[in-house]
Amino acid sequence: MAQDTVQQASTAPATPARVLLPLILPALVVGVAASLIFVGVSAAAGELQDVLWQNLPDALGIGRYSVLWMLVVLTATGVAVGLVVWKVPGHAGPDPATTGLDAPVLPLAVLPGLVLATGLMLAGGPSLGPENPIIAVNVALAFWLGSRLLPRVPGSLWPALAEAATIGALFGTPVAAALVISEALAGKQLKGALWDNVFAPLVAAAAGALTIDLVAHPSFDLHLPALGPPGWGDLLAALVVASAAALLGMAAVYAFPYVHGAFARLGHPMLTLPAGGLVLGLLAALGGHLTLFKGLDEIGELAHDPEGWSAGQFATMTVVKLAALLVAASCGFRGGRIFPAVFVGTAFGLGAHALVPAVPPALGVAAGVLGMLLAITRQGWISLFTAAVLVASPTILALLCIASLPAWLLVTGRPQMQLRKDGTPVI
Repeated sequence: MAQDTVQQASTAPATPARVLLPLILPALVVGVAASLIFVGVSAAAGELQDVLWQNLPDALGIGRYSVLWMLVVLTATGVAVGLVVWKVPGHAGPDPATTGLDAPVLPLAVLPGLVLATGLMLAGGPSLGPENPIIAVNVALAFWLGSRLLPRVPGSLWPALAEAATIGALFGTPVAAALVISEALAGKQLKGALWDNVFAPLVAAAAGALTIDLVAHPSFDLHLPALGPPGWGDLLAALVVASAAALLGMAAVYAFPYVHGAFARLGHPMLTLPAGGLVLGLLAALGGHLTLFKGLDEIGELAHDPEGWSAGQFATMTVVKLAALLVAASCGFRGGRIFPAVFVGTAFGLGAHALVPAVPPALGVAAGVLGMLLAITRQGWISLFTAAVLVASPTILALLCIASLPAWLLVTGRPQMQLRKDGTPVI
């Protein structure tokens, strides 16, 4: 039967080039536009972040990351986002606990509130990334404009182009989008070859990645000491760290519906979001300012001096950041869970190195991020890719592939960090 399946796949009719060629220009336009929207929202949020965390506390003579200021700003961020969710038309979209990278096509009236809530969240410090809401905005815009300007193009193509373009922009490379798309298509009945189906999305992803590379020059490399020829000890370390990180991530996943339910019982965004902001402020007071924000800039600071913190300090930051991710995702802040999970995995891996110096920092970080992302996202390829690009070491990929196997066995078939509309976890 397996041979028959292979034969059927190999004889599936390929899509003619004359069908694919007209898709290049729309894919390029969507790719560039999606990337620029991401850059614009991030830049605006960055300006507001400077005002909130530098200009204002300096003018008031308050420490930028004093306990008092963190409590004030995070609670105020909850109030501001709560007002948007309550009063702005569209209520900033659906409950973010129910959304993932595969965004539904939202009505246009929802988008201004969603963008505003996302920008306030990014600037104010909650532990979420921009990926989910930015993908949702780009998907809605691409579908609305594309279906009107080019009605002959299948409507299902526009969300695929926008999602691929945004992922390409988020990671600065189309490879990430290709992996996500391939994983999404694995369970679907395809017409034609796989590359026929990913051709246009890959063009959009490449355009999105090149645009952000030209405009913002992103880099995920943490510049950790390169891993030498791997030994048996390295393999054991990768297996243990990745599996332990996956187990820690699953603890947050199992807690997710209960924490979400506790906030939901408050019954109003002007209660849930300020309460969430206050809890996040208390967590920041415990974990320090590095546990604020989406986490990408902060992991660079951690990696710059891997020996600068003790194992206990790394453990504190790991637990606090994971708790902050759990709270922020549960109380209604609009944002994604990938980037803060990268911080959690990085702190976990550096903690493993601090506890057992024989674990190389690069290996600890890569394995920690791999296990944490597998638990939080349940996306195998994107977890492997993200873990690998953080450390520029060709020898580490084989170790990560092996370490992903037991970590995957720990998470597969279990609840995900995403809920259905009735509050039950997605499995």
